[in-house]
Amino acid sequence: MLATRLKFGLLLCAAGLLGTCARPPSLLEEVQRTGELRVVTRNSPTAYYLDASGPQGPEYQLLSGFARELGVQLRLIVVEKATEVLPTLVAGRAHLAAAGLTINPDSERVVDFGPVYQQVTEHLVYRDGRRRPQNLAQLRGKRLEVSSGSSYVKTLARAQAQVPDLVWTENPHADQNELLNRVVAGALDYTVVKSNTFAVYRSYIPEIRVAFNLAEGESVAWAFPRRTDTSLRRAAERYFARIRANGDLDRIMDDYYGHQARPNYVGTRQFLADVRAKLPAYRQHFKSVADEFGIDWRLLAAIGYQESKWDPQAVSPTGVRGLMMLTEETAAAFGVEDRTDALQSIRGGARYLAHILKRIPADVSEPDRTAFALATYNMGLGHLLDARRFTRAGGSDWNRWVHVRPMVKKLADPDFAAQSRHGYARGGETVWFVDNVQAYFNLLAYTTREELPLPGWMQQRSPAPLQTEAAPPKGTPTRLAARRGSNGETS
Repeated sequence: MLATRLKFGLLLCAAGLLGTCARPPSLLEEVQRTGELRVVTRNSPTAYYLDASGPQGPEYQLLSGFARELGVQLRLIVVEKATEVLPTLVAGRAHLAAAGLTINPDSERVVDFGPVYQQVTEHLVYRDGRRRPQNLAQLRGKRLEVSSGSSYVKTLARAQAQVPDLVWTENPHADQNELLNRVVAGALDYTVVKSNTFAVYRSYIPEIRVAFNLAEGESVAWAFPRRTDTSLRRAAERYFARIRANGDLDRIMDDYYGHQARPNYVGTRQFLADVRAKLPAYRQHFKSVADEFGIDWRLLAAIGYQESKWDPQAVSPTGVRGLMMLTEETAAAFGVEDRTDALQSIRGGARYLAHILKRIPADVSEPDRTAFALATYNMGLGHLLDARRFTRAGGSDWNRWVHVRPMVKKLADPDFAAQSRHGYARGGETVWFVDNVQAYFNLLAYTTREELPLPGWMQQRSPAPLQTEAAPPKGTPTRLAARRGSNGETS
């Protein structure tokens, strides 16, 4: 009997020893062992969506890079509502959450946040042409609506401390796109939107304008399960430190929030009107010439609009002329006999652009290659090379437009330009030219996306939702919650 007890005791000790040695894998080890990084996100222009060219979105780009760094596949769990993101993470279905999440005290009680990679504000938005409200008190009696469960509800609840009779409506069915369009249509007076979302949408809904900020300085970050194991979060911190240092983070942010928003409201609206009224007369010219030189016709059309507003008779005080505004020397060099002939002008501009593209250094990849070509089209190759040299001397990547761009601007400073090989240039004008052409291209690409796939080097950041909540059947009343706060997570 004693021997049996001793034997059983030894077995228990052995089991205990084995248990202490066989620790469970860390979260990072689990990801690497399974070869899969599971991430909960949502369908949004500031997170993840699909277009004709495949997956897009700033969070998607960041996550793809992180998965590559870990050597694993990225698997996205896409939810429709912002309120579903953190509960999905807390339930253990994902390793992390990335959906444009803003850090707030309520969320920090249930998850851990990684490094901050973006700062946003919350804008009160109204329709251009309407009276702009100056403060919260002027919202009394107005139709203010936000999505149910969004962070905007909590912001408005805090605002009630200043304006106790402030009233708003929470809509459980409408997404941001619908609310902004309802403001433009006059069905609402105001809604609230984050600054990064506004930067995307205002290129496509040019009538929206910012009245004032409701909340400022909100930090955007990824969320991780709240546990003692911080291995995956530490890996993310290393990843963000690396892409911040090499410029990839700036590049991604500029791709999605940079040239998207640069034309002013009036200019964007006029451009869309000219697409309908003027472009049809020259559309086939742009297409045939683009095929001839292997250039996207929408890029040629964007250049033509920036140069002349698609006017073949346009002329500048300096003597450039025609739809593509060519100088006499450029026209002669590229076979244009009559600069006021639309087809000749377009062909000359395309030939000139193709010539420039061949001269851009081979180690510059898209979309920077086209951005450099546009800058050269406007100010000449010598000035671009100067800006690139200054960029490299400053320790930044001279093959990235987002890094070269500030140096192009500085060439307009005579003291700075005196240090260059080619001297002064209207660098600010060049940057403005590149920004506007890129933005006009985006607008054209969006309006023609059904007939022509989007190029891989300048993906359209379309705000059109991939997955939308089914509309209630006709006759079903839409339930709206007025004034009340919400337990929902950040949007």
